[in-house]
Amino acid sequence: MIDGVKIKQLKVHQDIPDTDQPGVKLGALMEVLRSDDEMFTKFGQSVMTVAYKGNIKAFHYHELQDDFWFAASGKSLIVLHDLREDSLTHGETMTLTAGTDDYKVIRIPIGVAHGYKVLSDEPVIMLYHTSEVYNPAKPDEKRLPHNDPKVGFNWEAYT
Repeated sequence: MIDGVKIKQLKVHQDIPDTDQPGVKLGALMEVLRSDDEMFTKFGQSVMTVAYKGNIKAFHYHELQDDFWFAASGKSLIVLHDLREDSLTHGETMTLTAGTDDYKVIRIPIGVAHGYKVLSDEPVIMLYHTSEVYNPAKPDEKRLPHNDPKVGFNWEAYT
Protein backbone atom coordinates (compact mmCIF):
# COMPACT_ATOMS: atom_id res chain seq x y z
CA MET A 1 0.00 0.00 0.00
CA ILE A 2 1.37 3.40 -0.95
CA ASP A 3 1.96 5.66 2.05
CA GLY A 4 -0.93 8.11 2.51
CA VAL A 5 -3.37 6.27 0.25
CA LYS A 6 -6.54 5.43 2.13
CA ILE A 7 -9.34 3.15 1.01
CA LYS A 8 -12.82 3.20 2.49
CA GLN A 9 -15.05 0.24 1.63
CA LEU A 10 -18.56 1.60 1.36
CA LYS A 11 -21.47 0.08 3.26
CA VAL A 12 -24.29 -0.58 0.81
CA HIS A 13 -27.84 -0.25 2.13
CA GLN A 14 -30.95 -1.41 0.35
CA ASP A 15 -32.72 1.62 -1.08
CA ILE A 16 -36.37 1.51 -0.03
CA PRO A 17 -38.87 2.89 -2.58
CA ASP A 18 -41.60 5.23 -1.44
CA THR A 19 -44.35 3.02 -2.86
CA ASP A 20 -45.00 -0.73 -2.93
CA GLN A 21 -43.81 -1.85 -6.37
CA PRO A 22 -43.87 -5.66 -6.63
CA GLY A 23 -41.36 -7.09 -9.09
CA VAL A 24 -39.23 -3.92 -9.26
CA LYS A 25 -35.56 -4.45 -8.52
CA LEU A 26 -34.51 -2.46 -5.47
CA GLY A 27 -31.58 -0.08 -5.66
CA ALA A 28 -28.75 0.74 -3.30
CA LEU A 29 -27.87 3.68 -1.08
CA MET A 30 -24.44 4.49 0.33
CA GLU A 31 -22.65 7.39 1.96
CA VAL A 32 -19.66 8.16 -0.25
CA LEU A 33 -17.70 10.82 1.61
CA ARG A 34 -18.39 12.66 4.86
CA SER A 35 -16.63 15.62 6.39
CA ASP A 36 -16.08 13.57 9.56
CA ASP A 37 -14.43 10.65 7.71
CA GLU A 38 -10.93 9.85 8.95
CA MET A 39 -9.66 10.04 5.35
CA PHE A 40 -11.25 13.42 4.54
CA THR A 41 -9.00 16.48 4.33
CA LYS A 42 -10.95 19.37 2.80
CA PHE A 43 -13.66 19.92 0.18
CA GLY A 44 -12.76 21.75 -3.01
CA GLN A 45 -15.15 20.49 -5.68
CA SER A 46 -16.73 17.40 -7.25
CA VAL A 47 -16.36 16.33 -10.87
CA MET A 48 -17.91 13.41 -12.75
CA THR A 49 -16.59 11.67 -15.83
CA VAL A 50 -17.90 8.80 -17.97
CA ALA A 51 -15.45 6.47 -19.73
CA TYR A 52 -15.99 3.42 -21.91
CA LYS A 53 -14.44 -0.05 -22.21
CA GLY A 54 -10.73 0.03 -22.95
CA ASN A 55 -10.29 3.74 -22.18
CA ILE A 56 -7.09 4.53 -20.28
CA LYS A 57 -7.08 7.83 -18.41
CA ALA A 58 -3.55 8.14 -17.05
CA PHE A 59 -1.32 9.45 -15.59
CA HIS A 60 -1.65 12.71 -13.74
CA TYR A 61 -0.75 13.98 -10.28
CA HIS A 62 -1.17 17.07 -8.15
CA GLU A 63 1.09 19.31 -6.08
CA LEU A 64 -1.66 21.04 -4.07
CA GLN A 65 -4.66 18.74 -3.78
CA ASP A 66 -5.76 15.32 -2.63
CA ASP A 67 -8.22 13.42 -4.83
CA PHE A 68 -11.01 11.21 -3.53
CA TRP A 69 -12.14 8.80 -6.26
CA PHE A 70 -15.43 6.91 -6.32
CA ALA A 71 -16.29 4.60 -9.25
CA ALA A 72 -20.09 4.56 -9.22
CA SER A 73 -20.58 2.09 -12.08
CA GLY A 74 -18.70 -0.31 -14.31
CA LYS A 75 -15.38 -1.87 -13.36
CA SER A 76 -12.16 0.12 -13.34
CA LEU A 77 -8.55 -0.84 -12.79
CA ILE A 78 -7.01 1.98 -10.76
CA VAL A 79 -3.24 2.41 -10.84
CA LEU A 80 -1.32 4.56 -8.35
CA HIS A 81 2.41 5.34 -8.48
CA ASP A 82 4.26 7.18 -5.72
CA LEU A 83 6.36 10.03 -7.16
CA ARG A 84 7.16 11.64 -3.78
CA GLU A 85 10.91 11.50 -3.21
CA ASP A 86 10.55 11.83 0.58
CA SER A 87 7.98 9.02 0.84
CA LEU A 88 8.65 5.62 2.40
CA THR A 89 6.95 4.10 -0.66
CA HIS A 90 8.68 6.25 -3.33
CA GLY A 91 8.65 4.46 -6.69
CA GLU A 92 6.03 1.90 -5.67
CA THR A 93 3.03 1.12 -7.85
CA MET A 94 -0.24 -0.29 -6.56
CA THR A 95 -3.36 -1.45 -8.34
CA LEU A 96 -6.92 -2.00 -7.22
CA THR A 97 -10.32 -2.36 -8.80
CA ALA A 98 -13.47 -0.41 -8.04
CA GLY A 99 -16.96 -0.03 -9.44
CA THR A 100 -20.29 -1.85 -9.47
CA ASP A 101 -20.58 -4.14 -6.41
CA ASP A 102 -17.05 -3.14 -5.35
CA TYR A 103 -17.82 0.32 -3.97
CA LYS A 104 -15.05 2.24 -2.25
CA VAL A 105 -13.56 5.70 -1.94
CA ILE A 106 -9.84 6.02 -2.59
CA ARG A 107 -7.90 8.95 -1.17
CA ILE A 108 -5.01 9.77 -3.49
CA PRO A 109 -2.56 12.11 -1.77
CA ILE A 110 -0.54 14.93 -3.27
CA GLY A 111 2.37 13.58 -5.34
CA VAL A 112 0.88 10.18 -6.19
CA ALA A 113 0.34 9.69 -9.93
CA HIS A 114 -2.98 8.08 -10.74
CA GLY A 115 -5.01 6.76 -13.59
CA TYR A 116 -7.51 4.11 -14.52
CA LYS A 117 -8.63 1.76 -17.28
CA VAL A 118 -12.21 0.72 -17.96
CA LEU A 119 -12.42 -3.08 -17.84
CA SER A 120 -16.20 -3.55 -18.11
CA ASP A 121 -18.64 -3.38 -20.99
CA GLU A 122 -20.65 -1.05 -18.75
CA PRO A 123 -19.26 2.51 -18.73
CA VAL A 124 -17.37 3.67 -15.65
CA ILE A 125 -18.88 6.70 -13.98
CA MET A 126 -16.08 8.15 -11.88
CA LEU A 127 -16.66 10.89 -9.32
CA TYR A 128 -13.63 12.92 -8.32
CA HIS A 129 -13.92 14.88 -5.11
CA THR A 130 -10.93 17.18 -4.63
CA SER A 131 -9.53 19.11 -1.69
CA GLU A 132 -9.00 22.25 -3.80
CA VAL A 133 -10.99 24.13 -6.42
CA TYR A 134 -9.75 23.87 -10.01
CA ASN A 135 -7.97 27.04 -11.15
CA PRO A 136 -7.89 27.24 -14.98
CA ALA A 137 -5.31 30.06 -14.83
CA LYS A 138 -2.90 27.83 -12.90
CA PRO A 139 -4.04 24.18 -13.11
CA ASP A 140 -2.71 21.80 -10.46
CA GLU A 141 -2.56 18.90 -12.86
CA LYS A 142 0.79 17.52 -13.94
CA ARG A 143 0.81 14.79 -16.59
CA LEU A 144 2.82 11.69 -17.40
CA PRO A 145 2.17 9.48 -20.45
CA HIS A 146 0.16 6.32 -19.71
CA ASN A 147 3.21 4.29 -20.78
CA ASP A 148 5.86 6.38 -18.99
CA PRO A 149 8.93 4.17 -18.41
CA LYS A 150 9.41 5.78 -14.98
CA VAL A 151 6.14 4.14 -13.93
CA GLY A 152 6.62 1.06 -16.11
CA PHE A 153 3.02 -0.16 -15.94
CA ASN A 154 1.71 -2.64 -18.51
CA TRP A 155 -1.90 -1.65 -19.15
CA GLU A 156 -2.27 -4.32 -21.85
CA ALA A 157 -1.95 -7.06 -19.21
CA TYR A 158 -5.44 -6.05 -17.96
CA THR A 159 -8.54 -6.53 -20.08
